Amino acid sequence: SMINTLVAAALDNNKIVGYFVGGSETGPRALGHRSLLASAKDKNMKDRLNKVKNRESFRPVAPMVLQEKAKEWFGVSSSPFMLFSVPCKFPELIPSGVHVDGTSRIQTIDEDNGDIYSIVEQYYGLSEVPCIVNTSFNARGNPIVETPKDAIEVFLEQDIDLLVMENYVVYKKENK
Repeated sequence: SMINTLVAAALDNNKIVGYFVGGSETGPRALGHRSLLASAKDKNMKDRLNKVKNRESFRPVAPMVLQEKAKEWFGVSSSPFMLFSVPCKFPELIPSGVHVDGTSRIQTIDEDNGDIYSIVEQYYGLSEVPCIVNTSFNARGNPIVETPKDAIEVFLEQDIDLLVMENYVVYKKENK
């Protein structure tokens, strides 16, 4: 879709994307429905994301990787729920997606992940990096955003460049 193409390009331009699409996830991790998405290539991105979330700078953000590239990049074929950390084979290419010990807590994605898969696939075409970083869409110790109103409030208050809500894309005036 046009929105996926637009999001992939924004990520390639080091924009932070608030992503509010589909039902809220269950479980401990944001798996792509209520997420802040960003490029892992920018070494400052983890700090920017942690500042948005008002949390310690060492807190990690997790890569979503195309499943067909997971073995090449992380040595595992599948980890769809972001439950364990694995060594990254190219940590210098995704500095914001690796912990200090060179590992990443990855989420592998495939066609079943729908739009997120399409976004990362298009981002890979632009960047030659088959993963982006993802962290839960919330700020200042608040729970993950649950309503469009929550999403818009966090978007307006924080350093988030673009907000995607279902079929809508919201920009801040200065980011056009």
